[in-house]
Amino acid sequence: MSEIKVNKISPRAACGTVQLGDSGDTFTIPAGATINNQGTATNFGATGSASWVTTVKTSTFTAVAGEGYFVNTTSGPITVNLPAGTAGAVVAIKDYAGTFDTNKVTVSPNGSDKIGGINTSDGTLTTEGIAVTFVFVDSTQGWLVTDSGLQSELPTAQFVTATGGNSVTTCGNFKIHTFTGPGTFCVSCAGNPAGSNTVDYLVIAGGGAGGGHGGDGATVGGGGGAGGYRFSNGTASGCYTAGPAPLGASALPITATSFPITVGAGGTSGFPGNCAPASKGSNSIFSTITSTGGGGGNGSGMTCAAKGNGGSGGGGRGSPSPVVFGTGNTPPTTPPQGNNGGSGIAPKQGGGGGGAGVAGAPGDPSSPIRGGGGNGLTSCITASPVTRAGGGGGANTSTAPNGGTGGGGAGPPSTSGGAGTAGTINTGSGGGGGPHTYPTPANGGAGGSGIVIIRYKFQ
Repeated sequence: MSEIKVNKISPRAACGTVQLGDSGDTFTIPAGATINNQGTATNFGATGSASWVTTVKTSTFTAVAGEGYFVNTTSGPITVNLPAGTAGAVVAIKDYAGTFDTNKVTVSPNGSDKIGGINTSDGTLTTEGIAVTFVFVDSTQGWLVTDSGLQSELPTAQFVTATGGNSVTTCGNFKIHTFTGPGTFCVSCAGNPAGSNTVDYLVIAGGGAGGGHGGDGATVGGGGGAGGYRFSNGTASGCYTAGPAPLGASALPITATSFPITVGAGGTSGFPGNCAPASKGSNSIFSTITSTGGGGGNGSGMTCAAKGNGGSGGGGRGSPSPVVFGTGNTPPTTPPQGNNGGSGIAPKQGGGGGGAGVAGAPGDPSSPIRGGGGNGLTSCITASPVTRAGGGGGANTSTAPNGGTGGGGAGPPSTSGGAGTAGTINTGSGGGGGPHTYPTPANGGAGGSGIVIIRYKFQ
């Protein structure tokens, strides 16, 4: 390959034309070489585009034709003075920090030049994230906008960012916050639809306590109802089994703020005396989601009505007269947060407390599950299947009615003495009913405390 080295190439005639090569020839500009145009470029396809200057502008300046500028108005408004207009001149401006809506950019024409056909009138840029290209056409219209776009037209994924909880674990691209007691879920970034901006949740209230036996000669306690069980369908934060369809609700939209978390305590066993039903569990709360405490199992007192309404209802006591159960899903939610308790049946057959998945069984002596607590529901929100919110078993004359799956306490048979079994902590399960231990009083089991779990996509 031959090589020619010169400092200048000029046409033979003054103001003549120099031609490089012939049609079809290729000229290669090697890497690292610079072409510095100090004149007018024609037929290069460059009119209407700009060469961007990457030094950010933070104060008023005069633009140079052919250049684009990133302008940062964080510290205050800025004026961009346009150069003298010549046909084909181009200037571009981009909002660097997304602050044009707070501090505007004033675009000022040079001398008698026009912007959009209006003589010597300034233009303003006040849209967050905007980029604008101006081309000077002629003296009639002056500078015209040829391109305009927003950064939002090329969305980038933002994900929910949060802290809080007694434990925080990850499962792939998903983060799980577990609250076993009161706390705060602090969201510092609410994300966006391109990443994540909703959270899945499981909110379980405290379970109700089992009803007590007051030392009279005829009654036993009903099982406590499970705390209200409310959950989303799992579609927002990855494919996991949230619970049986169609119970799951939609995921919860989130904002960048602090969300107080309430984890409901389990109900305390009723004072084993006349007309003393066990206490309800306490509510659990996350944002707009409130799960109601489970109803207490009905206890001693032959004239007492059941006072066991709640997330799931408490079971009726077994006495000479059948006693009605507590009503679940009280107050009502959609989907339902729980089920009814089972009715008590004479003599001495306590009904089971309702569970999140199934109603409590009545104290029917002909049934193999007489007085059993209703089963809970299983969720994989923590990446492993866990069953929670079982109803407490009602006390019985000869068998030990099982608590519902998920942590429901058993109601022991009268021959065993003692007290009803407590519901498992942090499952929202009901306590077992107190057995017939005449003439000795017997407490029902305490309800299990609730839990709040929040899951979302974080990367």
